[in-house]
Amino acid sequence: MSATDVADAGGAVDPGGFYERRGEDRFGATLHTQGPWDPSAAHGGPPSALLGRAIEQTAPRDGFHVARLTVEILGPIPVDGEMVVKADVVRPGRSVELVEAELAAGGRAVARARAWRIRGSAVPLPERGLRPPPNRPADATTIDWPGGYIASIEWRFGTGTFNQPGPATVWTRARRPLVTGEVLSPLQRVLLVADSGNGVSGELDLARYWFINPELTVHVYRLPAGEWVCLQARTAVAPDGIGLAESILFDDRGSLGRGAQALMLGPRG
Repeated sequence: MSATDVADAGGAVDPGGFYERRGEDRFGATLHTQGPWDPSAAHGGPPSALLGRAIEQTAPRDGFHVARLTVEILGPIPVDGEMVVKADVVRPGRSVELVEAELAAGGRAVARARAWRIRGSAVPLPERGLRPPPNRPADATTIDWPGGYIASIEWRFGTGTFNQPGPATVWTRARRPLVTGEVLSPLQRVLLVADSGNGVSGELDLARYWFINPELTVHVYRLPAGEWVCLQARTAVAPDGIGLAESILFDDRGSLGRGAQALMLGPRG
């Protein structure tokens, strides 16, 4: 098996990604991006990771790392058609720089991202261990979902689940690459699943309510090692129709950052 081949839950090899590359900055979305709210709209994870990929590849500099990335979701992101991604350094600097990226579909911007990249350096700090990671279950959790994004991620819930309101702890692993033929970067692994914090820890019944995030903000002080990313997520909701989902992010070594999503709430139908 090559580095770009990914085994699905049944052991078969499926190298197809969330996106197919069609040019330097053009990508074809696949049904693997499909989200839970509308069959024609993508989950926020793959577009966030695609924006992160563009930011990583824009004027990269040795020693610089993305420390904070915010994605603004401007409208429904289609699961078919062509995506165009542009990125640029808008505030260069010797030690810190700001990079912006835009995702467009059908001639309109559907998402934008801004990321601060910081130059790392050796700092003599006291020895303190990372916050230890939660235990990872031995087996994948069976998810009653027909396909799309949910089926393209392996979920191992330690506490909670998609259909159980309340806080949740879940280990995740991508079952396919972001872009066909490419290997996921550590940052892309984080962004691919950080947008799932509100879904795994929702306080409302998914069948009766929607709780959609128009943005995602991720702080990463340490890039993950390995293929697993854990979310320890909690959601708070208010009767005025606004909520907040927060996730502590882990890999096998320990904590690595946080994710947060502002939520708009409402009854279905």
